[in-house]
Amino acid sequence: MDGIRPRTSVCFLLLLVLLRTSNAAICSAEQPVNFSENNKVDDIVTTITVQPNVSLLFRPPPANPDNPFRLDENRLIATEVLDYENQTTHNVDIICTDTTTGREFSLIILVLVSDVNDNPPVFAQNPYHVSVNETGFTLKSPNNPELLVQTALNYEKVKSVELTLTAQDAVLAGVSSTATTTIVVTILDGDNRPPWFQPCIRHEVAGAVICQSSGYTGHVVQNEQQDGVLPLKPGPLHAIDGDSGINGEVTYSFLNGDADGLFEIHPDTGNITMLKPADVLETVLRLTVLATQRTNSYQFATTGVTVSVLVKSLHRPRFQRPVYEAVVSAVGVIATDAAAEGKPLTILAMDDDYAAGINPNIAYSVNGSVDFSVVGGYLFMTTELPEGALSLQLLAVDATNGETAEARLSVEVTAAPAGFGPLDMAALGAPLGVLLLACLVVIVALALRLRRVDADQRKILEASVFQSSLAHGGPKGSVQYTNEAFQHDHDGDSVGSGGPAAGDFPVVAVMAAVPLRALPRGSIDADSHAGSDSADGEEKEVKPILTKERRVDDGYKSVWFKEDIDPDAKEEVLIIPDSREDDSEEEDEEPSSSGREDDEDDEDDGRRGKTSRVFFNEADLDSGLGVKMEDPDSEGDEALTAHL
Repeated sequence: MDGIRPRTSVCFLLLLVLLRTSNAAICSAEQPVNFSENNKVDDIVTTITVQPNVSLLFRPPPANPDNPFRLDENRLIATEVLDYENQTTHNVDIICTDTTTGREFSLIILVLVSDVNDNPPVFAQNPYHVSVNETGFTLKSPNNPELLVQTALNYEKVKSVELTLTAQDAVLAGVSSTATTTIVVTILDGDNRPPWFQPCIRHEVAGAVICQSSGYTGHVVQNEQQDGVLPLKPGPLHAIDGDSGINGEVTYSFLNGDADGLFEIHPDTGNITMLKPADVLETVLRLTVLATQRTNSYQFATTGVTVSVLVKSLHRPRFQRPVYEAVVSAVGVIATDAAAEGKPLTILAMDDDYAAGINPNIAYSVNGSVDFSVVGGYLFMTTELPEGALSLQLLAVDATNGETAEARLSVEVTAAPAGFGPLDMAALGAPLGVLLLACLVVIVALALRLRRVDADQRKILEASVFQSSLAHGGPKGSVQYTNEAFQHDHDGDSVGSGGPAAGDFPVVAVMAAVPLRALPRGSIDADSHAGSDSADGEEKEVKPILTKERRVDDGYKSVWFKEDIDPDAKEEVLIIPDSREDDSEEEDEEPSSSGREDDEDDEDDGRRGKTSRVFFNEADLDSGLGVKMEDPDSEGDEALTAHL
């Protein structure tokens, strides 16, 4: 039955419309009428077609409630601005009356209000609040549309972001409207960082942030147990979660044991305590501490703890003086000792626990003052101060055990001495330049003179060493003699020919310039002339050429000394022939007791040439008075005396 009633109603309405249509000859109108919203007052909605002598009249309420129209003859006029958002349709019931017959006709006009794009979009919320984890890469909102994160988020750099969202509706009649809202995105800290030991220095590497700890240091006394928490530097051992937004709890443990049971660490606080005295031989104990997040053991960090084992201090440091009196004139200038006439003030604290009382671990400072500093045991003023006297306190601290010493410091700040002007510097520079030039001339002259006498001094030195070696009874054959020493006077860097410098004598070489023919036949060492005299198969007598007296035997030349030479010592001397050519005339021949030997000597003379004779003066050679050289080809003896 419920389904039949609507159908009956529709049929009735259709019948009514047909009846009215059959009588519509007197009035009619367009059905339905489309009329845009936001119209102007008195705009024509539609025009009604009427027969002559037909009048139009609105059916009274309630047939036309809130009627926004009026009739002007056969025109339907809007009396107000229509709004689609308020009402979309209007039914206008008009009575058409034929004035001649009185016949009436009911005309219903359906007015459809057309929507105009006169309102912008409106968001349901303003602002929107959403949250996203920094380790995520997508952001899904409960609203439409869905938002996506394009770049990685970093909680430590950006903790919130405000976005402006704009919505635009469709274009209607060339008109489009927009709307805006704000989205506040709160970034949540993700668990992507390990614990950080404090204090630490932050570094950013490839976008990642790390915090580097330099470790901790402490000390204990050997064979003594530290009470309470072990003091550490730069501060108590402590680690925090690197993710400050999470700030998870951290647990502590020793990674490499507890150093033979000497220490233990509290798992929650990280405090290190001592369990027994340190009787170990090591001077340094190294511990490694592991800090782990309680909720995520994969996030951890390690640091080192260095514990120095010190010998017990029996003496406290003490200053050398109870009171130091200083005078200082300017910033950066060493303070002088008021009691020592301009000498630098030396600040030193002694410690009898160390050898010579010098403790290298003592640091000095001026207690409670930043105007002075002690560097290397000297006092400096670091701030410009007015003239006057100051009473301060010196402090010496032993860094290994914290023991201190104090002394009073009295400082007199005086005016800085006046500096030199440009004219003063110019006046001073002129005589200094002249003096420098004179010094250079003197140095060059001395160098030339020293170079001239250098060769002569070496000859005297070599001769002196030779005499000393004979006087002390050197072993036979331990000394080599050569003539070359007196042949290269221009060589200032050698002793003899190619020998070591005068200061180095691994083998003493003293040269005697004696012609080979001056020795009797058979006097040359058989070892040095194998294949010549050694063929006779008999020993030859070797005559010494070193005597205390000058000999004038025929065919014999000698090197003699005044003192300390034993003529019977039978010292063998190897004579190296002089190879230099000499164009001088031969020496005058002396009569010989053996003609055969003289002839052979003359032949040797012709082959070997002439050499100079060297002999020592009457004075003792040890006194270094001189050496005399004789050249047989010169008209006179040329004597050279050089003092060592």
